[in-house]
Amino acid sequence: MVEIMQGSDIWGTVLWFAMLFVFMFVYPRMMLSQMLYGLEQSAQRMESMSEKANALLTKKAGKDSKRREIDEFTDFFVVEPLGIDPYGLVKKVDQTIRNMEERFVDFVDSITTGKNHEHKQQLNYGLRAAIGLRQISKTVRHFVEMARKFKNLQIAMILQMQMPIIEKIAESELRGAEAFVNGIPVGDSIGPLVAATYMKKGRKIGEDVVTDRVGILGRDCFLLKAEGPYPNLGREDVAINAIMKKHRISRIVTIDAGQKLEGEKSGSVVEGVGFAMAPVVQRQMLEDALLTKKIPIDGVVVKVGMEEAIMPLRRDIYKSVPKAREFVERAVERAKRGQKVIIVGVGNTTGIGNSREDVKDVGRTVEEIEKVYKKQEAEHKKGGWF
Repeated sequence: MVEIMQGSDIWGTVLWFAMLFVFMFVYPRMMLSQMLYGLEQSAQRMESMSEKANALLTKKAGKDSKRREIDEFTDFFVVEPLGIDPYGLVKKVDQTIRNMEERFVDFVDSITTGKNHEHKQQLNYGLRAAIGLRQISKTVRHFVEMARKFKNLQIAMILQMQMPIIEKIAESELRGAEAFVNGIPVGDSIGPLVAATYMKKGRKIGEDVVTDRVGILGRDCFLLKAEGPYPNLGREDVAINAIMKKHRISRIVTIDAGQKLEGEKSGSVVEGVGFAMAPVVQRQMLEDALLTKKIPIDGVVVKVGMEEAIMPLRRDIYKSVPKAREFVERAVERAKRGQKVIIVGVGNTTGIGNSREDVKDVGRTVEEIEKVYKKQEAEHKKGGWF
């Protein structure tokens, strides 16, 4: 009996060591193989998105022969100036951005002939979204190949955990490219849209910016937004400085889209203090000019999701316009009657015209977009849990 028990203990020990060997050496390899298979599928999907975006731009350019040039240009990069000596850094960054803008304009001119400015701007901003998508696909491919080359389970696990977010961003870049090419409003267009609802007829001022002077609640208000309805960001800093040279401004109000936290409702509106503007260089220049003069700055922000900013405008965000106007007018009332106020609609003005008449059809466009979204969401749910 003792011999049987001893034999059983020996086999149990052997089995335990065998299982330990499997879990230490074999199981991680199996996990890695399974992860790499899933990551490879994701990498191929994003590469397919990048190809689709480039094909869309080639079609917009109207020349199939330009596909190779577009593929090459989506590898375009910008090197930030060194910040070791911070003196004059803002001006260096601004000059770098201007050089980048010129390169985009030159490239679009080289692949199109006989097209108007609106068509070229749509292609210009479509290229920017395509470049973002190209960089995402290349980065994902890089880490997939790194994990495969070095059989590194940690890299694969980190990439797998981040993949749902990365795929959402990649999908938004593709939809953004489609929106820019077709002149459709995006989530980031909410600022210019709110400003346009006050404008009778915008006239050009500064670089790619339009303005209109209207009375709001007894205050003399200068409305500013990027020139549309083609994709454009404009240089609001140049326009604001031009107005301030001729008029004594008592207050500035900015309207922009801002990233919401998960759990917050898309289209919710909040207010605060400070220049609500994403381009860091423009904000820096304006803050240097405004804060030293002690001019109050109010910020009105419409909350959008991380991917919603570049995707076609959703209904929930569009419906925030009346609430945003309420916050804007509340900020305007902080100035005394007869004083002059600048109101800036910050963001990409794709699909947003330069007057209240021009934006009347935006609601119809949003409803058409919403039908497409609802159909896609219904199809996605049919796929089941997995």
